[in-house]
Amino acid sequence: MDKVDNKKSKYYRYGVYRDEVSELKESYGYSSRKIAKIVSEKYPDKGINIENFAKAIRSGEYIPRSIVDESLHRNNLHPSDNWKVAWIKDKETGTSTLVSNPDYKNAESVDYDKIRDKFISDLKEHSPTYPTIKRNKSKDSYCLVLDPADIHIGKLATSFETGVDYNSQLAVKRVKEGVQGILDKSSGFNLDKIIFIGGNDILHTDTPQRKTTSGTSQDTDGMWYDNFLTAKQLYVDVLEMLISVADVEFVFNPSNHDYMSGFMLADVIKTQFRLSKNISFDCSISHRKYSTYGNSLIGTTHGDGAKQVDLGQLMSVEAKEHWATSEHRYFYTHHVHHKTAKDYINVTVESLRSPSPADSWHHRNGYVNKAAVEGFIHSKTQGQVARLTHFF
Repeated sequence: MDKVDNKKSKYYRYGVYRDEVSELKESYGYSSRKIAKIVSEKYPDKGINIENFAKAIRSGEYIPRSIVDESLHRNNLHPSDNWKVAWIKDKETGTSTLVSNPDYKNAESVDYDKIRDKFISDLKEHSPTYPTIKRNKSKDSYCLVLDPADIHIGKLATSFETGVDYNSQLAVKRVKEGVQGILDKSSGFNLDKIIFIGGNDILHTDTPQRKTTSGTSQDTDGMWYDNFLTAKQLYVDVLEMLISVADVEFVFNPSNHDYMSGFMLADVIKTQFRLSKNISFDCSISHRKYSTYGNSLIGTTHGDGAKQVDLGQLMSVEAKEHWATSEHRYFYTHHVHHKTAKDYINVTVESLRSPSPADSWHHRNGYVNKAAVEGFIHSKTQGQVARLTHFF
């Protein structure tokens, strides 16, 4: 393999422009300085010194392109760039060479502290502010538990195969329509609190390879980062809609499709609304969360872990400070995408419908659900007094 002798010529770096120089010389007969000027304008970010390049062209001391030069040029690597070493592999000979960049010490260093400070400064400039909404307290008031379950942004289903289309845009459309539908149906109740349940497979995948957290491949729509931003904006839009109605408690349930990215999304949403006095957050990674309203104790969990029959006992231990004072106890679960409800001795367990329809695998295996967004009205004294459903 040819090797670059860094000491052979002070103009070795210009060897990567050999083709441009030859073309301009042979086809147009340009002078060395004009060639140097044209090439420097073609690569404005490479810091080409026109005078030195012109001298190199006149003297012929710039190195004819070697295999290394070819590889550097092909990968758009130049000595003036901020790279230290590169492995140059030659498929024909099966050999490889480690090439160091002698100009690396002259490259502009990256100051992490400056980047961090700039990032914080940018965040402060764009930090949203939410004016505090003062609410009138009333004895005759209710709480809405609003739970768009298993949204699966990034999931793909086609009507050609399953009878129903579903993608990221349709997911957003369904959730916004469903939330508004539940708010419309709850308009007859004087709401002083909304418990909004987030998480629960808000995102369909958790890896760049389009797989769930545990590695199960999925049919997907869109790139993972686009879907993350789509989910973020959806939550922002929905929560801004809700805080105009009543104070909101945001409760995050970690889930099996997006265990990592769902947690990070919840934290981003918490940061987004950190200046709002009308919304609180429970974004811990705990698999079971508990809220209270009047004499109701309300638990939520994704539903892929503890058995339903054990949820009451778990509630009595994990929320013992509220267990004794509560008269009505509920656990809302997700994961299965269809409705189940059962009264146990000390707790009612109810699974929720999902706005997400069956994809290819579920449809093939007969797991077809009735798509919907659901909400529940809780009284301060009588527990759950109404179920609200928006079907699609």
